Amino acid sequence: MDKVRRILVCVCKERAAPRRAQFVQSVTGHFTDSGEDEVEVSCTLEKNQFILYKGDRGRGVPLKRPAFCPIKHLSATDAAAIPLDIQQRGVDVGVAILLQTANQRVLLTRRAKELRIFPNVWVPPGGHVELDETLLGAGLRELHEETGLKLEPEQVSPTVLGLWESVFPPMLSRGLPQRHHVVVYMLLHSSLTHLQLQPSLRPSPAEVSACLWADSRLVRAIVSAVDGDDASVQLDDLPSSISVSQVSADGALTESSMPLAVFTSRAPASGPDVERVSTGTKFALELWLRSLDVPDL
Repeated sequence: MDKVRRILVCVCKERAAPRRAQFVQSVTGHFTDSGEDEVEVSCTLEKNQFILYKGDRGRGVPLKRPAFCPIKHLSATDAAAIPLDIQQRGVDVGVAILLQTANQRVLLTRRAKELRIFPNVWVPPGGHVELDETLLGAGLRELHEETGLKLEPEQVSPTVLGLWESVFPPMLSRGLPQRHHVVVYMLLHSSLTHLQLQPSLRPSPAEVSACLWADSRLVRAIVSAVDGDDASVQLDDLPSSISVSQVSADGALTESSMPLAVFTSRAPASGPDVERVSTGTKFALELWLRSLDVPDL
Protein backbone atom coordinates (compact mmCIF):
# COMPACT_ATOMS: atom_id res chain seq x y z
CA MET A 1 0.00 0.00 0.00
CA ASP A 2 1.28 3.46 -0.90
CA LYS A 3 1.06 5.55 2.25
CA VAL A 4 2.85 8.57 0.82
CA ARG A 5 1.37 9.58 -2.50
CA ARG A 6 -2.35 9.63 -1.65
CA ILE A 7 -4.35 12.38 0.02
CA LEU A 8 -6.50 10.85 2.76
CA VAL A 9 -9.54 12.02 4.71
CA CYS A 10 -9.03 13.09 8.31
CA VAL A 11 -11.89 13.81 10.69
CA CYS A 12 -11.99 16.25 13.56
CA LYS A 13 -14.73 16.41 16.17
CA GLU A 14 -15.27 18.78 19.11
CA ARG A 15 -11.90 20.54 18.86
CA ALA A 16 -9.94 17.27 18.95
CA ALA A 17 -6.87 16.89 16.76
CA PRO A 18 -7.57 15.55 13.25
CA ARG A 19 -7.17 11.81 12.86
CA ARG A 20 -7.17 9.62 9.80
CA ALA A 21 -10.57 8.20 8.92
CA GLN A 22 -10.59 4.40 8.93
CA PHE A 23 -11.55 2.45 5.81
CA VAL A 24 -14.34 0.62 7.67
CA GLN A 25 -15.63 3.81 9.29
CA SER A 26 -18.51 5.77 7.76
CA VAL A 27 -17.29 9.34 7.48
CA THR A 28 -20.86 10.64 7.42
CA GLY A 29 -21.73 8.52 10.43
CA HIS A 30 -18.80 10.00 12.36
CA PHE A 31 -20.63 13.34 12.46
CA THR A 32 -24.07 12.09 13.43
CA ASP A 33 -25.34 10.16 16.42
CA SER A 34 -28.77 9.26 15.07
CA GLY A 35 -28.04 7.50 11.79
CA GLU A 36 -28.83 10.31 9.35
CA ASP A 37 -27.38 9.97 5.87
CA GLU A 38 -26.65 13.68 5.41
CA VAL A 39 -24.87 16.14 7.64
CA GLU A 40 -23.38 19.61 7.27
CA VAL A 41 -19.60 19.83 7.64
CA SER A 42 -16.73 22.16 6.86
CA CYS A 43 -13.62 21.04 5.01
CA THR A 44 -10.09 22.18 4.39
CA LEU A 45 -7.07 20.78 2.58
CA GLU A 46 -3.97 21.42 4.69
CA LYS A 47 -0.52 19.85 4.54
CA ASN A 48 -1.81 17.06 2.28
CA GLN A 49 -4.61 16.19 4.69
CA PHE A 50 -8.27 16.64 3.76
CA ILE A 51 -9.81 17.58 7.10
CA LEU A 52 -13.55 17.41 7.79
CA TYR A 53 -15.01 19.05 10.88
CA LYS A 54 -18.22 20.48 12.26
CA GLY A 55 -18.11 24.23 11.68
CA ASP A 56 -20.64 26.98 12.28
CA ARG A 57 -24.14 25.89 11.25
CA GLY A 58 -25.18 27.27 7.88
CA ARG A 59 -21.62 27.90 6.72
CA GLY A 60 -20.61 24.37 5.72
CA VAL A 61 -21.47 22.05 2.85
CA PRO A 62 -23.57 18.85 2.78
CA LEU A 63 -21.80 15.53 3.27
CA LYS A 64 -24.00 12.63 2.21
CA ARG A 65 -23.96 8.85 1.84
CA PRO A 66 -26.64 6.68 0.20
CA ALA A 67 -29.05 4.87 2.48
CA PHE A 68 -27.57 1.61 1.15
CA CYS A 69 -23.95 2.65 1.82
CA PRO A 70 -22.03 -0.62 2.37
CA ILE A 71 -19.89 0.85 5.15
CA LYS A 72 -23.03 1.91 7.01
CA HIS A 73 -24.37 -1.64 6.95
CA LEU A 74 -21.06 -3.44 7.44
CA SER A 75 -21.17 -6.03 10.23
CA ALA A 76 -18.17 -6.85 12.40
CA THR A 77 -17.89 -10.18 10.58
CA ASP A 78 -17.95 -8.45 7.18
CA ALA A 79 -15.34 -5.92 8.30
CA ALA A 80 -13.02 -8.67 9.53
CA ALA A 81 -13.32 -10.42 6.15
CA ILE A 82 -11.94 -7.40 4.25
CA PRO A 83 -8.29 -8.02 3.32
CA LEU A 84 -5.85 -6.24 5.61
CA ASP A 85 -4.21 -4.25 2.83
CA ILE A 86 -7.62 -2.76 1.93
CA GLN A 87 -8.55 -2.11 5.57
CA GLN A 88 -5.34 -0.11 5.92
CA ARG A 89 -6.00 2.10 2.89
CA GLY A 90 -7.92 4.76 4.75
CA VAL A 91 -10.45 6.94 2.91
CA ASP A 92 -9.25 8.53 -0.32
CA VAL A 93 -10.14 12.00 -1.61
CA GLY A 94 -11.48 12.65 -5.08
CA VAL A 95 -12.70 15.76 -6.86
CA ALA A 96 -15.35 15.90 -9.59
CA ILE A 97 -16.01 18.95 -11.76
CA LEU A 98 -19.49 20.11 -12.71
CA LEU A 99 -18.62 22.41 -15.60
CA GLN A 100 -21.53 24.77 -16.19
CA THR A 101 -21.63 26.48 -19.56
CA ALA A 102 -22.84 29.99 -20.29
CA ASN A 103 -26.15 28.48 -21.50
CA GLN A 104 -26.54 26.40 -18.31
CA ARG A 105 -25.55 22.93 -19.39
CA VAL A 106 -23.21 20.60 -17.51
CA LEU A 107 -20.74 18.09 -18.89
CA LEU A 108 -21.19 14.40 -18.06
CA THR A 109 -18.88 11.60 -19.19
CA ARG A 110 -19.34 7.84 -19.36
CA ARG A 111 -16.52 5.95 -17.72
CA ALA A 112 -14.77 3.48 -20.00
CA LYS A 113 -16.02 -0.09 -19.64
CA GLU A 114 -12.46 -1.33 -18.99
CA LEU A 115 -12.11 0.67 -15.76
CA ARG A 116 -12.11 -1.39 -12.57
CA ILE A 117 -14.25 0.99 -10.52
CA PHE A 118 -17.72 2.09 -11.70
CA PRO A 119 -17.22 1.10 -15.37
CA ASN A 120 -19.78 2.30 -17.91
CA VAL A 121 -21.33 4.74 -15.41
CA TRP A 122 -22.04 8.41 -16.16
CA VAL A 123 -20.20 10.93 -13.96
CA PRO A 124 -18.64 14.39 -14.20
CA PRO A 125 -14.92 14.49 -15.04
CA GLY A 126 -12.77 13.92 -11.96
CA GLY A 127 -10.30 11.78 -10.07
CA HIS A 128 -7.86 11.65 -7.18
CA VAL A 129 -6.25 14.66 -5.55
CA GLU A 130 -2.47 14.34 -5.74
CA LEU A 131 0.15 15.51 -3.26
CA ASP A 132 0.54 19.29 -2.97
CA GLU A 133 -2.42 19.99 -5.26
CA THR A 134 -5.31 22.26 -4.40
CA LEU A 135 -8.83 20.93 -4.92
CA LEU A 136 -9.27 23.31 -7.86
CA GLY A 137 -5.89 22.37 -9.33
CA ALA A 138 -6.73 18.68 -9.12
CA GLY A 139 -10.13 19.23 -10.70
CA LEU A 140 -8.72 21.25 -13.60
CA ARG A 141 -5.99 18.66 -14.18
CA GLU A 142 -8.52 15.81 -14.25
CA LEU A 143 -10.84 17.81 -16.52
CA HIS A 144 -7.98 18.30 -18.98
CA GLU A 145 -6.71 14.70 -18.78
CA GLU A 146 -10.14 13.16 -19.30
CA THR A 147 -11.78 15.57 -21.76
CA GLY A 148 -9.03 17.71 -23.29
CA LEU A 149 -10.68 20.89 -21.99
CA LYS A 150 -8.01 23.15 -20.53
CA LEU A 151 -9.24 25.93 -18.24
CA GLU A 152 -7.12 28.27 -16.16
CA PRO A 153 -7.98 28.97 -12.50
CA GLU A 154 -8.65 32.62 -13.25
CA GLN A 155 -11.20 31.62 -15.92
CA VAL A 156 -13.57 29.88 -13.51
CA SER A 157 -15.50 30.74 -10.37
CA PRO A 158 -15.19 27.60 -8.23
CA THR A 159 -17.80 26.62 -5.65
CA VAL A 160 -17.87 23.43 -3.58
CA LEU A 161 -21.41 22.11 -3.95
CA GLY A 162 -21.15 19.14 -1.61
CA LEU A 163 -19.27 16.03 -0.51
CA TRP A 164 -20.27 12.46 -1.31
CA GLU A 165 -19.19 9.35 0.58
CA SER A 166 -18.57 6.82 -2.17
CA VAL A 167 -17.90 3.10 -1.72
CA PHE A 168 -17.18 0.48 -4.38
CA PRO A 169 -18.91 -1.90 -4.87
CA PRO A 170 -21.82 0.41 -4.01
CA MET A 171 -23.91 -2.29 -2.29
CA LEU A 172 -22.99 -5.17 0.00
CA SER A 173 -25.00 -7.48 -2.26
CA ARG A 174 -22.22 -7.04 -4.84
CA GLY A 175 -19.35 -7.86 -2.52
CA LEU A 176 -17.27 -6.40 0.30
CA PRO A 177 -15.97 -2.83 -0.04
CA GLN A 178 -12.77 -2.43 -2.06
CA ARG A 179 -12.52 1.37 -2.27
CA HIS A 180 -13.79 4.16 -0.02
CA HIS A 181 -13.71 7.84 -1.04
CA VAL A 182 -15.04 11.23 -0.16
CA VAL A 183 -15.71 12.99 -3.46
CA VAL A 184 -15.68 16.78 -3.56
CA TYR A 185 -18.15 18.04 -6.16
CA MET A 186 -16.96 21.42 -7.41
CA LEU A 187 -18.97 23.72 -9.67
CA LEU A 188 -17.06 25.74 -12.27
CA HIS A 189 -18.62 28.40 -14.48
CA SER A 190 -17.46 28.81 -18.06
CA SER A 191 -18.14 31.96 -20.08
CA LEU A 192 -18.57 29.79 -23.19
CA THR A 193 -21.60 27.84 -24.37
CA HIS A 194 -21.49 24.07 -24.85
CA LEU A 195 -21.42 24.62 -28.62
CA GLN A 196 -18.30 26.76 -28.22
CA LEU A 197 -16.64 24.20 -25.93
CA GLN A 198 -17.57 21.13 -27.97
CA PRO A 199 -14.81 21.56 -30.62
CA SER A 200 -12.19 21.53 -27.84
CA LEU A 201 -13.34 18.17 -26.47
CA ARG A 202 -10.58 15.57 -26.84
CA PRO A 203 -11.61 12.77 -24.46
CA SER A 204 -9.15 10.12 -23.37
CA PRO A 205 -10.58 6.80 -24.66
CA ALA A 206 -8.82 4.96 -21.83
CA GLU A 207 -11.07 6.79 -19.37
CA VAL A 208 -14.08 8.16 -21.26
CA SER A 209 -16.33 6.36 -23.75
CA ALA A 210 -18.98 9.07 -24.29
CA CYS A 211 -19.80 12.70 -23.41
CA LEU A 212 -23.02 14.62 -22.93
CA TRP A 213 -23.94 18.26 -22.32
CA ALA A 214 -27.00 17.93 -20.07
CA ASP A 215 -29.53 20.74 -19.70
CA SER A 216 -31.68 21.34 -16.63
CA ARG A 217 -34.67 19.42 -18.04
CA LEU A 218 -32.63 16.25 -18.49
CA VAL A 219 -30.93 16.77 -15.13
CA ARG A 220 -34.30 17.07 -13.42
CA ALA A 221 -35.29 13.69 -14.87
CA ILE A 222 -31.95 12.16 -13.82
CA VAL A 223 -32.20 13.24 -10.19
CA SER A 224 -35.85 12.16 -9.94
CA ALA A 225 -34.73 8.54 -10.51
CA VAL A 226 -33.63 8.10 -6.90
CA ASP A 227 -31.52 5.00 -6.32
CA GLY A 228 -33.10 2.68 -3.78
CA ASP A 229 -36.57 4.15 -4.46
CA ASP A 230 -39.31 3.24 -6.93
CA ALA A 231 -41.07 6.59 -7.19
CA SER A 232 -42.04 7.79 -10.65
CA VAL A 233 -39.53 9.65 -12.80
CA GLN A 234 -40.19 13.26 -13.88
CA LEU A 235 -39.79 12.98 -17.64
CA ASP A 236 -41.02 16.55 -18.28
CA ASP A 237 -41.97 15.82 -21.94
CA LEU A 238 -38.37 14.92 -22.78
CA PRO A 239 -37.70 13.10 -26.06
CA SER A 240 -37.23 9.32 -25.85
CA SER A 241 -33.62 9.59 -27.03
CA ILE A 242 -30.75 11.88 -26.00
CA SER A 243 -27.90 13.12 -28.21
CA VAL A 244 -24.43 12.12 -26.98
CA SER A 245 -20.88 12.08 -28.36
CA GLN A 246 -19.41 8.57 -28.54
CA VAL A 247 -15.63 8.27 -28.16
CA SER A 248 -13.82 5.89 -30.51
CA ALA A 249 -10.66 3.96 -29.67
CA ASP A 250 -8.54 6.71 -31.25
CA GLY A 251 -10.39 9.48 -29.38
CA ALA A 252 -12.56 10.68 -32.27
CA LEU A 253 -16.09 11.85 -31.45
CA THR A 254 -19.18 10.60 -33.24
CA GLU A 255 -22.65 11.97 -32.62
CA SER A 256 -25.27 9.38 -31.76
CA SER A 257 -28.40 9.00 -29.68
CA MET A 258 -29.11 6.95 -26.56
CA PRO A 259 -32.40 6.03 -24.92
CA LEU A 260 -33.53 8.44 -22.24
CA ALA A 261 -34.11 5.37 -20.06
CA VAL A 262 -30.34 4.94 -19.68
CA PHE A 263 -30.12 8.24 -17.80
CA THR A 264 -33.10 7.48 -15.59
CA SER A 265 -31.95 3.97 -14.69
CA ARG A 266 -31.54 3.18 -11.01
CA ALA A 267 -28.75 1.23 -9.33
CA PRO A 268 -29.97 -2.39 -9.17
CA ALA A 269 -30.18 -3.83 -5.65
CA SER A 270 -28.50 -7.06 -6.75
CA GLY A 271 -26.86 -8.62 -9.76
CA PRO A 272 -24.55 -6.85 -12.21
CA ASP A 273 -24.59 -3.09 -12.49
CA VAL A 274 -26.17 -1.28 -15.45
CA GLU A 275 -25.30 1.78 -17.46
CA ARG A 276 -26.68 4.68 -15.43
CA VAL A 277 -25.83 7.99 -13.80
CA SER A 278 -23.97 7.37 -10.55
CA THR A 279 -25.77 7.94 -7.25
CA GLY A 280 -23.21 10.54 -6.17
CA THR A 281 -23.62 12.38 -9.47
CA LYS A 282 -27.39 12.56 -8.90
CA PHE A 283 -26.68 14.12 -5.49
CA ALA A 284 -24.41 16.73 -7.07
CA LEU A 285 -26.80 17.46 -9.93
CA GLU A 286 -29.62 18.06 -7.48
CA LEU A 287 -27.44 20.60 -5.68
CA TRP A 288 -26.66 22.18 -9.05
CA LEU A 289 -30.36 22.52 -9.84
CA ARG A 290 -30.90 24.22 -6.50
CA SER A 291 -28.13 26.68 -7.35
CA LEU A 292 -30.09 27.59 -10.48
CA ASP A 293 -33.29 28.08 -8.45
CA VAL A 294 -35.04 25.57 -10.70
CA PRO A 295 -38.62 25.07 -9.41
CA ASP A 296 -40.46 21.86 -8.60
CA LEU A 297 -37.64 20.03 -6.83
